[in-house]
Amino acid sequence: MKDLRDGVTPNAGVSLADDRSSGRATKAASDGMEQGRGDSAASGSDPGASAPVQAAASESADNSTRTQPVGRRRRRRRKSAQKSTQNPASQANGGGTAMATTGAGEHAPQATPGGPVAGDGTVEKKKGRRRRRKSGRAIQGRPLATQKTSCRAEPHEAQPGSAQHQPQPGSPQASIQPSNADAPAPRRQAEDLYAALDLGTNNCRLLIAQPTRPGQFRVVDAFSRIVRLGEGLDATGRLSDDAMDRAVEALKICAGKLKHRPVRRHRLIATEACRSARNGQEFLDRVLRETGLDLEIVTRETEARLAVAGCSSLVGRDTDGLVLFDIGGGSSEIAMIDLTENRSNRLANHIKAWTSLPVGVVTLSERHGGCLVTPAVFEAMVAEVDGMLNAFTPPSLPAFSGLDVSRMHLLGTSGTVTTLAGLHLDLPRYDRRRVDGLWMSNSEVDLMLDRLLSWDFAARAANPCIGADRADLVLAGCAILQSIRKRWPSERMRVADRGLREGLLNEMMAADGAWRGRGRNNRYRHPRSNQGTTS
Repeated sequence: MKDLRDGVTPNAGVSLADDRSSGRATKAASDGMEQGRGDSAASGSDPGASAPVQAAASESADNSTRTQPVGRRRRRRRKSAQKSTQNPASQANGGGTAMATTGAGEHAPQATPGGPVAGDGTVEKKKGRRRRRKSGRAIQGRPLATQKTSCRAEPHEAQPGSAQHQPQPGSPQASIQPSNADAPAPRRQAEDLYAALDLGTNNCRLLIAQPTRPGQFRVVDAFSRIVRLGEGLDATGRLSDDAMDRAVEALKICAGKLKHRPVRRHRLIATEACRSARNGQEFLDRVLRETGLDLEIVTRETEARLAVAGCSSLVGRDTDGLVLFDIGGGSSEIAMIDLTENRSNRLANHIKAWTSLPVGVVTLSERHGGCLVTPAVFEAMVAEVDGMLNAFTPPSLPAFSGLDVSRMHLLGTSGTVTTLAGLHLDLPRYDRRRVDGLWMSNSEVDLMLDRLLSWDFAARAANPCIGADRADLVLAGCAILQSIRKRWPSERMRVADRGLREGLLNEMMAADGAWRGRGRNNRYRHPRSNQGTTS
């Protein structure tokens, strides 16, 4: 069946909707089309003759479809109204083209919904069935924002922004494309990653992080292994060959992680073991040859300052003073911090006094024995540390005057205090998220110390928060902690599972201005020119 808009007469007696029509409607439709065809043949393209004929045909078609569904009747009525409002010249040509008048009085063919225009101005008929219009309305309102394109593109596709992908002027894509002429380049990951390595007397630790909010960062990769570099150092004054081999193997893993990460800046330090050993520098030369890592030996004062810088976020506004201590493998750093005057965000600027004790968990356990520790042996270790602390005479500070002891507390950043926190929480497995920042009262610390003293070596090694590698060292660390608590009595102690690595990262990021402009409205920054430098 052909549509009336194509100018072809349908078969007489056949309804447009395939329904049985009355004889009167069929006869009217046939008479109207025959009359229109005769008039058109006689008078050519007379507008006055063709318009009434088509109107009569439209009326007869509308009368024959009154029993059809409402949606179809509306579409037929809408099509008839469009045909009746067309240009008479276009009706004479079959309704396929409309003539547009140019400035010179000439007529140019324009495409209409009737079909594509051929070279001679006629309308080419569509082949096959007409496509049904899709339901639904067009998009209204403001144009949507451009979609974010994927970082990767297929080989046969052009990346947005390339010459093959540029939109044509005047196109809808060109109107919504943002101007990238003055837009800052997005920050690359190579600018954001910082790495810090701490080779201590007992552990080798690496941390790779990315700055996020001001004063904070996100850990990308981490590594920690007990190497016991200072094993036998107190007796011989030298690093043993086995200890150096263990440390080199761990450092090779760290070197591999640094090689496969686009680290913008890193700092690698060595502490007490390399600082006090006679062959410490020889060992670092070997590390450089075999791993490519250039480690620096830091002073005890620098080590104390880095420990304080790593714990800045754990000090609240309700604190006037604190004693921060880091119980290491070969030395223990203690810093007295007074926050009563000119308080700033950098905690290291408020260090009023500090000391470094030449004793740690490895050296103290080797002197007194770490496997079999009786209450008498434990008291002997505490007495030895007391003698070292008695030689430290800090100045008089307002925060430690004793007027308000509730605004002063201890802050521990070592494996000893994190072990006590894990025991206090009765963790089936050590969980840093629950331990870091935990508060412990004075009575809770005493209870954990008594529990550890009641266990033998096997019981300590079986605990998941201690393990066999640290079962002979934990009580030596508890002895150093007990001596610090005797010197600076406090109602509570805060536990920090952080230390030198976090302090190194904080200082590097602050020096580079990595947190500058990282607010809510500054998500991107211009790339820096000193990318890839180290210190």
